[in-house]
Amino acid sequence: MKVVKFGGSSLSSGSQIEKIFDIVISDQTRKAVVVSAPGKRHANDIKVTDLLIECAEAYLRKGKADSLVDNILDRYLGIARELRLSADIMDEIESGLLYALNGDKTNPERYLDAVKATGEDNNARLIAAYFQFRGIEASYVNPKEAGLYVSDEPGNAQVLPESYDNLYKLREWPGLLIFPGFFGYSKDGEVLTFSRSGSDITGSILANGMKAEVYENFTDVDAVYSVNPSLVSHPKEIRELTYREMRELSYAGFSVFHEEALIPAFRAGIPVNIKNTNNPSAPGTRIVNERSNTNGPVIGIASDGGFCSIYVSKYLMNREIGFGRRILQIFEDFGLSYEHIPSGIDDISIILRQNQIVNQQMEDEIISRITNELQADEVHIEHNLALVMVVGEGMRHNVGTTARASRALAQAGVNLEMINQGSSEVSMMFGVMEEEADTAVRALYDEFFGDYKQSINSDPRSNFTSI
Repeated sequence: MKVVKFGGSSLSSGSQIEKIFDIVISDQTRKAVVVSAPGKRHANDIKVTDLLIECAEAYLRKGKADSLVDNILDRYLGIARELRLSADIMDEIESGLLYALNGDKTNPERYLDAVKATGEDNNARLIAAYFQFRGIEASYVNPKEAGLYVSDEPGNAQVLPESYDNLYKLREWPGLLIFPGFFGYSKDGEVLTFSRSGSDITGSILANGMKAEVYENFTDVDAVYSVNPSLVSHPKEIRELTYREMRELSYAGFSVFHEEALIPAFRAGIPVNIKNTNNPSAPGTRIVNERSNTNGPVIGIASDGGFCSIYVSKYLMNREIGFGRRILQIFEDFGLSYEHIPSGIDDISIILRQNQIVNQQMEDEIISRITNELQADEVHIEHNLALVMVVGEGMRHNVGTTARASRALAQAGVNLEMINQGSSEVSMMFGVMEEEADTAVRALYDEFFGDYKQSINSDPRSNFTSI
């Protein structure tokens, strides 16, 4: 039995929904379909979720937003017309949207969650109606009815453990199940959403709860690539990678999966297969607990910007008991979370997302407290850093990977601000200035995937251009 999830780009129009219909009915083991809200139809389009957020904010300010409501309804109406559905489904969608918009506004965060959730909820209703129109036994499943309960954290809900037992009962439901992604219910019956891109989280939760053999996640790419295709022409496709590798790559900027999305599937040991709605015959990328390391030391390279480094130096720091605890206490007092802490015997660097430091006054206070309370010899902050991550299970079994990476960066003229080897030995991280990040990624890709590029460029049947 499979749980299958479709992203917003796969559901943006009637023609796209016809594709997903063909995909779903082509495999009778596909039992549950998790859907997102309609995404972009073209590059300059707006996602329905973004329209809903704008609409909710306007209602909170002014109590109405007629043009935005019309735009949202027109998106669903256009899809319904393409699919030749009756007006009944549009009446249902309009009723659901207006009910949420006219709901309780005393708690703006809860109100926003309730409005955002209508994007997925109404799309699930529409898609269930289309499957029924095509003669398939299918039903819309409301997360509350299914028992998907979550913590009372608007915009960042976490699934409650009891939900998994509730969701297992869905195996007994007849026919195909169409399930809206992105939200669940508190025990008090309030709608609460997961963090953004949370439909992936719903799919993973449902796969775990229903004890699926495979969780298929359909998107708009054939596979996960070894590097961002906007930086390198025709990068190598990854056929198989581990959960741990995917987690590291997602953290470092891979946008295929939300960082939290894989946790429920990982805990249940369920393989995830990423596939392309527009090319469903392509094998895609499988994410598994373990894989054979036949591809060399590195599986992928990613980068992400927006970091800063707080550097602290103090002679004989290593002999001072409690130094690390006290510096982290200062961070906790300011409500800051850190990402990495590379250190030496007399110095330490704390890497964090620099948007957490909201103004110059806060930065000055942090430096002052570290200097005065820890009697540090030197404290300064380096802004606008990017972290470049090299990831691969094979690094644990290959000697010289760090040397190869450092040499490639040096030859490309990239100055390293920091190096940190993960304790899991599955990743290594290089801190560089943001303006050098793309150069660094290309240099590392050339070093570890140069043989692949040469084989592509030397193949007379290939129309790929040289990098």
